[in-house]
Amino acid sequence: MSNNKQLKAVAFGEVLWDIFDHEKRIGGAPLNVALRMKALGVESDMISCVGEDEDGEAIINEVKKLGLETETILKSDHFPTGLVNVTLDENKSATYEILYPSAWDKIVLTEEARELVVNADVLIYGSLVCRDEVSRHALEELLNTHAYKVFDVNLRKPHYDYELLLELMQFANFIKFNDEELAEISAALDSPYTSLEENINFICSLTNATAICITRGKDGAVLLWDKHLYANKGYSVKVEDTVGAGDSFLGALITSLLTEVEPQKALDFACATGALVAGSAGANPEISKIDIENLIHKN
Repeated sequence: MSNNKQLKAVAFGEVLWDIFDHEKRIGGAPLNVALRMKALGVESDMISCVGEDEDGEAIINEVKKLGLETETILKSDHFPTGLVNVTLDENKSATYEILYPSAWDKIVLTEEARELVVNADVLIYGSLVCRDEVSRHALEELLNTHAYKVFDVNLRKPHYDYELLLELMQFANFIKFNDEELAEISAALDSPYTSLEENINFICSLTNATAICITRGKDGAVLLWDKHLYANKGYSVKVEDTVGAGDSFLGALITSLLTEVEPQKALDFACATGALVAGSAGANPEISKIDIENLIHKN
């Protein structure tokens, strides 16, 4: 893929409201990735489901405002719009109480959704949406298409098991973990290794993934791309909250890599994007390319 081609991306999974102490903010990891890619000029779509309720109507309106089409965000008469109670610790890191069942647990594919993925360059998916068999079966169908598959590992206890994670990894071309997720999953799959690089290679040996990225919070990220390792040590910002920072990082990284930006520059750009999101309130703050480039040059 190159700069001469308009990249088409589809994200599958949860759309929801993150509930903080005093306000609700739109979220859901795959939606956050799609919104960041859209902000960076990628033609992006979202396959999900909301409730036939006020919260669902508000999400539809907000997603439209943010520039995404909403035809493949379905409405359920039987299940409510997803809500997540977010708690921030003293370091502004978030923990989540994810209410179940929610409408996004019950995503049923339409012909329009299938066609979107068949014609897409990139399919972004995560592990959380597989906590319910209805959405999991829908995703399994989409994973048999020819799109470049990006798996965003998103461990939220108790909503995963290691057998399922391995299956999802085996479909992926690109896998993103944070450092804690890589260590936990590698150990669960009987890795004999302890170092980050060794466990990256261990995961490659179990899957068909040719690219793996590990985020390390304020310490940046490591990327395996085309059999080479690239690293960024992170950018210093005053953290507002960490919600969505990794999602925007991933959206920026995939956008850059699949439009043939040199891998080190792509990783730097993604780390700066994630840092600026962490320095802002909510998962989807407005951030310009100039803001991102200024942070890179400043550091």
